[in-house]
Amino acid sequence: MGHEAALSAYTKFDFEHGGRRYPVYRRGSGPAVIVMHEMPGLSPLVIRFADRVAAAGMTVFCPSLFGTPGKPVSRAYVAATALGVLCIRREFYVWRGDRSSPVVDWLKALSRHAYAECGGKGVGAVGMCFTGGFALAMMTDPSVVAPVLSQPSLPLARGNAKRSAQIGASPQEIACVKGRLAAEDLSIVGLRFKSDELVPDARFETYRREFGDRFEAIELEDEDAQPAFIPPHAVLTLHLKEDGPTKAAEQRVIRFFRERTGA
Repeated sequence: MGHEAALSAYTKFDFEHGGRRYPVYRRGSGPAVIVMHEMPGLSPLVIRFADRVAAAGMTVFCPSLFGTPGKPVSRAYVAATALGVLCIRREFYVWRGDRSSPVVDWLKALSRHAYAECGGKGVGAVGMCFTGGFALAMMTDPSVVAPVLSQPSLPLARGNAKRSAQIGASPQEIACVKGRLAAEDLSIVGLRFKSDELVPDARFETYRREFGDRFEAIELEDEDAQPAFIPPHAVLTLHLKEDGPTKAAEQRVIRFFRERTGA
């Protein structure tokens, strides 16, 4: 069987908006949560997290934005996919942090579709790593009520102080989010390992400065991480331990989705 066997419990459909078309995998019932995968793709570890959200009484929508759906994570797979995305894929702003990536418009359209189909109080959204900040920009759409930013790594900073502090949203998008947080009594959850060079301290300081106590930061120590072939980074997947602080972080995210979406 191919890699998609890992998604055998999901139904697949193609969703198109604004000239962009991606496959989406759906499972569960109840209010919707959009699970955006990390680099290198919609791996079994991302699917494991989505399964747990579905088991908690929600409908998960997992778009496949790059990589091979269901393919396990490996060092070679990460390197190959990263090279292709960094060099070719123009729907992602890798180096620009003063506005959201073009793919966010497609994700907001998917959120509206999911909300119309599933109802509830609104839609949850979690981005991871490369997609980590997308849930913030998606909150400019009224359908999104529960954004989670897990190890938000764009824009890539590489020691650049300006990009280290940027969060992949324009001033207008930030103002819209701040208005919704106050007017609708909403909040944002952010997760990272404190040592993660892809998620600089300055980025989380920007979240705190812009959103104040509406931003809930979950910051973890290296010893909290499940050992893997890369340093601590992937809070909800590769570096998740089934006990301790990372498991508590996973459970907090699922409770957040339930509370905000009305599951």
